[in-house]
Amino acid sequence: MTENTELLTMFKALADANRLKIVGLLAGQPYSVEELAALLGLKASTVSHHLARLVKVGLVNARAEGYYSVYQLDKSALETMSRSLFSPEKITSTAEDVDLDAYDHKVVADYTRRDGSLKTIPAQRKKLDAVLRHVVQAFETGKHYNEKRVNEILSAYHEDTASLRRELVGAGLMKRERDGSAYWRAE
Repeated sequence: MTENTELLTMFKALADANRLKIVGLLAGQPYSVEELAALLGLKASTVSHHLARLVKVGLVNARAEGYYSVYQLDKSALETMSRSLFSPEKITSTAEDVDLDAYDHKVVADYTRRDGSLKTIPAQRKKLDAVLRHVVQAFETGKHYNEKRVNEILSAYHEDTASLRRELVGAGLMKRERDGSAYWRAE
């Protein structure tokens, strides 16, 4: 089972108010199907269905007591699953196939013309940062540029090269000498 499938299975098992109530009741003490049905005001067949889902994911187990099956919460399994399924690493891994640059791509597409120049410099900070991350790609890491060359490169994006230059430095994407004699792309 993949980590995502495991998480989805667990969430689906708990994504029902009655199943959550059953887990809550079983956390206190074991119950039979009939007892749970009476407590919840449900049919025994409905409770059996919910219990089957909880047994399948390993949260609940059953033992025979005379004619009845008595269900109880497997607290150690719950704790183990919680530690395993909800660890920061596991939760982070659920988004590993997401394109983290999708927002930047969308903003750049919205703000650029076919020739790659900017229609306008975004006023909104988040959008401006996305555009700046795109623009800084025109500069090689480790190479120093004089202000004239920086302006030449930036002029391909927008006529207001001073604003772009200032924003690139302000965003920490480019560094510059105090006297403005050299600019370089930040690592």
